[in-house]
Amino acid sequence: MEVISFTFNPFMENTYVLNDGGKGVIIDPGCYDPAEEIELIEAIESKGIIIEKILNTHGHIDHVLGNCFAKAKFNVPLWVGEHDAATLKSVEAYAPSYGFQKYSPAEPEHLMKEGDEIEVGGGKLKVLFVPGHAPGHIAFYNAADGFVIGGDVLFQESIGRTDLPGGDFDSLMNSIREKFYTLPDETIVYPGHGGETTIGHEKKFNPFIRLA
Repeated sequence: MEVISFTFNPFMENTYVLNDGGKGVIIDPGCYDPAEEIELIEAIESKGIIIEKILNTHGHIDHVLGNCFAKAKFNVPLWVGEHDAATLKSVEAYAPSYGFQKYSPAEPEHLMKEGDEIEVGGGKLKVLFVPGHAPGHIAFYNAADGFVIGGDVLFQESIGRTDLPGGDFDSLMNSIREKFYTLPDETIVYPGHGGETTIGHEKKFNPFIRLA
C-alpha cells in the first residue's frame, strides 16, 4: 500500500492518501485554501487513484478543514471515530476565532470503533482506539505493510498535546504504551505533524515515554 503525504494549512498538518491497486482513501484532509485543494487533486488524479472514503483520526480543526471539500469533490462518505463525533461537530463554533472564516462542516456517514477493519483496495487498516490527545482519537494500522497512521498521538521524539478540551495525559501515555508500543519495532509511524518515525526509535529515544 502506497502512502502519499501532504503538509497543509497554518498548523502544518499532515494529510495522507493511501493507494492500494488504484483504490484509495484520504486521511485527515487538512487542505483549506484553493492551492492546497489543487495540490491534493492533482496528486490523486496523476496516479489515477479512485478515492473511496475519507477517514479522520480525530476531529480537531487542523485535521478536518478539508472534509467538506473532499467529500464533495470525490463524492465519498466520511468516517470518524465513534467517540469523536462531538469533537468534530464543535469545530464549526470555534473555526472563525482561529481565522478560518470559510470553514464548512461535514457530517460523518460512518462511525468506527476499536478493532474495525477498513478496506483500502485489496488491503486493510485496523482501527486502534488511542484517546488522550482527543477523547475519541483513533489510529489506522496496516500490519501487512508495517505502518500506522497515528494522528496526534506519537511524534518523532515527542507526543501529542493534552491541554485541549477532552485531552488527558494519563490516557495518552496508556494509548502509546498499550497500542503503539506493542506494535513491531520496525513499524513506521506516520504522524499528524512532522516527519515519520518508527516504534523502535521512539521506545529508545522519546523523552516523554522511553522504554528501557
